[in-house]
Amino acid sequence: MDKNQYIASEQTEEGQDKGNESKGSNLIEKIQQLGQTNVPQLSADTKIHCLTIVGQIEGHIQLPPQNKTTKYEHVIPQIVAIEQNPKIEGLLVILNTVGGDVEAGLAISEMLGSLSKPTVSIVLGGGHSIGVPIAVSCDYSYIAETATMTIHPVRLTGLVIGVPQTFEYLDKMQERVVNFVTKNSNITEERFKELMFSKGNLTRDIGTNVVGSDAVKYGLMNEVGGVGQAIKKLNELIEARNTNESGQMLQ
Repeated sequence: MDKNQYIASEQTEEGQDKGNESKGSNLIEKIQQLGQTNVPQLSADTKIHCLTIVGQIEGHIQLPPQNKTTKYEHVIPQIVAIEQNPKIEGLLVILNTVGGDVEAGLAISEMLGSLSKPTVSIVLGGGHSIGVPIAVSCDYSYIAETATMTIHPVRLTGLVIGVPQTFEYLDKMQERVVNFVTKNSNITEERFKELMFSKGNLTRDIGTNVVGSDAVKYGLMNEVGGVGQAIKKLNELIEARNTNESGQMLQ
């Protein structure tokens, strides 16, 4: 091997080493972010986008790093992008959340409720507290048979000034939640408030823990089901919307 061939061989090996290092760093990054080596890729013709809302919904105050959170400043731009992207025809919202910031949760709920594209939500595990308005904000809602939804009054953490104005503020905030839920589901205001202020269901507290079929019975959710049923329903809503739009164009 002459000198030039030797140098070229060294450069090739160096390039391979750098490529292997790059692949290795990408693999480590995927493991750190997702806990898995293979990241599932959506095909180019996929018309459904999946939005997951998990852990605690983080609002204006940053939560400790050990908390699993859904940050509203991450979710809101996603919803705007979904509305603008013509390739996305439907949205599947998967919830497993303990609740969190009331105003952040209501902001997400209002945005989901105002989307022009078909939306379906499914509660897996739990859709508690402010997760309830998010779950009912979609066109159709499912809840897993073993999933639960905790309905309770609005609470404040930290220093609370014990004056009538504080109570009025809490009461008005609570009314916003009640109005949104009753407007976007089949539950009545009286029944929802009855569940919210029930005294025997939660230990040392007031509220109700509603499980699967009970959420459907109360009119809070539309149906008990899983991911398969949710995607099937979303495809039906997409097809109905496309058919309706085609009919209007022909007219």
